[in-house]
Amino acid sequence: MPTYTGISSEAFRHPLDRQAEQALRNLPGFDLIARKFVEFVYERPQLVYLMGNTIQVGPRQYSTIYQMFRECVRDLDIYPEPTLFVSQNPQVNSYALGQENPYIVINTGVLDLLNEVEVRAVLAHELGHIKCGHTILIQMAMWAMSAASALGELTFGIGNFVTQALIYAFFEWRRKAELSADRAALLVTDDLNTVLYSMMKVSGGSSKYAHECSLQEFIKQSENYQALDDDGLNQVYKFLMYSGADGMMLTHPFPVERVHYLREWAVSSEYQQIRQGNYQRSPASGSVDVPSATSEAEAERLRRQIEELQREIDRMRRGE
Repeated sequence: MPTYTGISSEAFRHPLDRQAEQALRNLPGFDLIARKFVEFVYERPQLVYLMGNTIQVGPRQYSTIYQMFRECVRDLDIYPEPTLFVSQNPQVNSYALGQENPYIVINTGVLDLLNEVEVRAVLAHELGHIKCGHTILIQMAMWAMSAASALGELTFGIGNFVTQALIYAFFEWRRKAELSADRAALLVTDDLNTVLYSMMKVSGGSSKYAHECSLQEFIKQSENYQALDDDGLNQVYKFLMYSGADGMMLTHPFPVERVHYLREWAVSSEYQQIRQGNYQRSPASGSVDVPSATSEAEAERLRRQIEELQREIDRMRRGE
């Protein structure tokens, strides 16, 4: 497997990811949310939960997975090494979060469905999120939306700022961020089919009938999906589905779209140059691309506000 010493996330970051993030940052309300967001609001409780309710991967715990994980960390030149957890969950899913202490959670459903090289692709994908600094923006989005929906104006003063446009922009960026993470998976595995197989299996794979699934048919399905855009009405339907017309905005592009974008990049000169060692470099880094420094006084003030918010929530639950 190739190792990309000193590689910068900008070397492989998808331009749609950059554009969507810039559009998000330019919207009214984003700066306020960035100032209000601090590590203990979301990251610390989640780490406590994971330490208590999952298996932390290490040299003597899921040793095969840990070895693959360490190799992926090395290949993408990420420092410090994130923490990896395995969660008992049949859903074929994984995610990366954390700013000060980045971590990845991979469900047992992934380990049971995919083979080792495909699991490596999933690990590299999640590490791609950390390398690109996506995790803090994802946490900000989750915190801002949950806080705004809980008690409106009582939530740290952000209730009036979390507009529908800002929520849409967060989701739009999250979908585009997946394209950059897919590129990281391709760089680490150095095999397009491995990444595409993992996408196909996550979409609708079956351990029992995996031998009846054809990657070429899935690629053909991806091409047919792109051809739907020839009818303008289909483009409207796609937009509405992504935007929550069915009740929920989507955090990921459809897998067949991800297949399309990754296949395009796999034959690009940009990808070939990276494979040859010609890429933009920066010091080894993880999820530190977005500053969120908060003074002790501000942190103390926010702690008091959180305590007040919790008391208000408790009163509402008691019906007072």
